[in-house]
Amino acid sequence: MFYPAYVHKDTDSAWSVTLPDFPGCFSAADELEGLPTAIQEAVEVYFDDEDADLPAPSSPEQWMDDERFQGGYWMLVDLDTSKINTRAVRLNISLPERLVKEIDVFAQSQHLSRSAFLARAAEREMRQGK
Repeated sequence: MFYPAYVHKDTDSAWSVTLPDFPGCFSAADELEGLPTAIQEAVEVYFDDEDADLPAPSSPEQWMDDERFQGGYWMLVDLDTSKINTRAVRLNISLPERLVKEIDVFAQSQHLSRSAFLARAAEREMRQGK
């Protein structure tokens, strides 16, 4: 699905992108060519801890007069929605109590839930194991 992405760059900064269809979702990349990958990852993380439906894409024309999106330009980004699963699955696992407490403290410091932290850790470990 193609979603609008607002791209801008300040002097001496990375390319930044905001996704108006996903409030609060943004990303950046040092090279313009890296933005599509960064955007895909940002949207996947956006839905990590969400139990929400994927919104229908809007059009850039809907946002043209919005003062938040001035001075940059629009691009359409093809998101792989098969990687965005918003349906949570409840698991029952056993971990040492000490480890659960450490996970909770660390997750809270990162503004994550326990589930989001464990999901990220598992994904990171599986990527590194490839």
